[in-house]
Amino acid sequence: MTTVTPPRPGLAPRLTALSKLVELGPGRLDPKLMAEAESLLRRAGDRLKLSSEHTVVALAGGTGSGKSSLFNAVSGLELSPTGVRRPTTARTHACVWGLEGAAPLLDWLQIQWRHRFARASALDKGESQLHGLILLDLPDHDSIRALTDNEADRLIGRADLVVWVLDPQKYADASTHRRYVTELAGHEAVTVFALNQADRLSPEELAELVIDLNDLLRREGVEHPTVVPTSAVTGRGVESLKSVIAAAVSRRRAAIQKLEADLRKLEQRMSAAMPVGEALAVPAAVDEARKMGLVDALCDAVGVPAVGEAMENIYVERSNRWVGWPYPRWVDRLRPDPIRALRLEDVSDEIRGIATGTVSAQAAEVTNAVQALAEGLSGAMHPVWRSAVHHAARSQLGKVPSALTKDLTEVAPQLDRVPGWWRLLKVWQYALVAAFGFGLLWITLGLLAPGALPPALELMGDTAALPWAALMTVSVLGMGALSGIASRNFVELGASRERERLEREMRRRVAGIAEKMVVEPVERELARHHAFYTALRGLSS
Repeated sequence: MTTVTPPRPGLAPRLTALSKLVELGPGRLDPKLMAEAESLLRRAGDRLKLSSEHTVVALAGGTGSGKSSLFNAVSGLELSPTGVRRPTTARTHACVWGLEGAAPLLDWLQIQWRHRFARASALDKGESQLHGLILLDLPDHDSIRALTDNEADRLIGRADLVVWVLDPQKYADASTHRRYVTELAGHEAVTVFALNQADRLSPEELAELVIDLNDLLRREGVEHPTVVPTSAVTGRGVESLKSVIAAAVSRRRAAIQKLEADLRKLEQRMSAAMPVGEALAVPAAVDEARKMGLVDALCDAVGVPAVGEAMENIYVERSNRWVGWPYPRWVDRLRPDPIRALRLEDVSDEIRGIATGTVSAQAAEVTNAVQALAEGLSGAMHPVWRSAVHHAARSQLGKVPSALTKDLTEVAPQLDRVPGWWRLLKVWQYALVAAFGFGLLWITLGLLAPGALPPALELMGDTAALPWAALMTVSVLGMGALSGIASRNFVELGASRERERLEREMRRRVAGIAEKMVVEPVERELARHHAFYTALRGLSS
């Protein structure tokens, strides 16, 4: 019965982390690393779904190493053809100890049916420790036939444990060490080296070669190599090799160990390409201080303070036509109009002109503000991620000026609007003007034209009324002047409040554009960066 391999605690989270890296890595990791990660993830998923009761052991080696002879010696059957000078194993042969549940695994290994062999129960006596073993005789990895060479590489990657069969003459062969052995660091638990054809050496020579091979392997990164001298001809060392294989089979952990070793190797390469270092200290979102800094810079770039100041000045000057004491205003008409002198006659057009001019003339400031945000956030990042953050920040940069122009134009205040209290105050002030004029007329006619006024208003006959009339007239003039001063103060206060409201609204709109067109793309990249390095750390845990 086929069973599913239960991953040990820690393997499943690491595979999940690898899956996350595969998801987040495109465009960040080297394509070759990405391809290896995807391949390992698929291989791990496939292997963990297949039988955990079977351990796949591959005999790999070069031409003339005696690999097929050793395969026959371990299996106890003449299953694989042997040769001396040329490769004779064109296709992989498999010998299975315990066929139940092995078929799906053999299908995954792509072993042809005619090359599958099973140990008969009568031959299995005394070898129960090998139950669950799938022994593969691979094509020579240095074969001149590309087909067999590729098949050897594929199965070396899929096998749970690899036995490298080396012969005394070519045990240091570069084709083996350069292509395979140097990649085995960390795989000691699932790699065995069989120094075959030991019958050709004297005991002293064999001992010397074993020592030399161990030293060579350690120099190449295999810290604790397992070297077993064997002879397929005399049977020497075959039982020792079978014991090593049996130990791996009985533990039922070779598949897990192989995946763990592959994960470690891949993690080391990824960490070398993308060192974790202080990467996780980089924030996963833009902090409020940086957001405020960006908004401040954009507000300066589009001239928000200038628009607010212009609005306040215009508000105050416009009010003079309504709430200023009429007499000074009539005198001011003899002087040039200050609003016209400031070229602020058309309020909406002026404010709209300020915004439009800012965008076209100060687009560089918008770029600098966005660039400063990206640089401040990505300074400690790997160059690949730093470039990605800068790209995200600039992804909509071309649209930011026009968006700012459109939004700020929409909030341009209607400064030609006349508040109701201005109209009431104007009526009141003109009533005082009329009262002052009436008082002057009353005094003038009363003094200079007796009889021109009704008897009740005559002043000549009642000298005591003259001071009161003069006082009333002057009081009216003073009341008008005081109301003008008071209204001016109220206008300035109102103008300040309008400026604050306008700048607050403009800042709110600038902040909205900055959030949508700059901050959000940057935060997506920061979140991706944080998730990537979290997964990379999870892969190594």
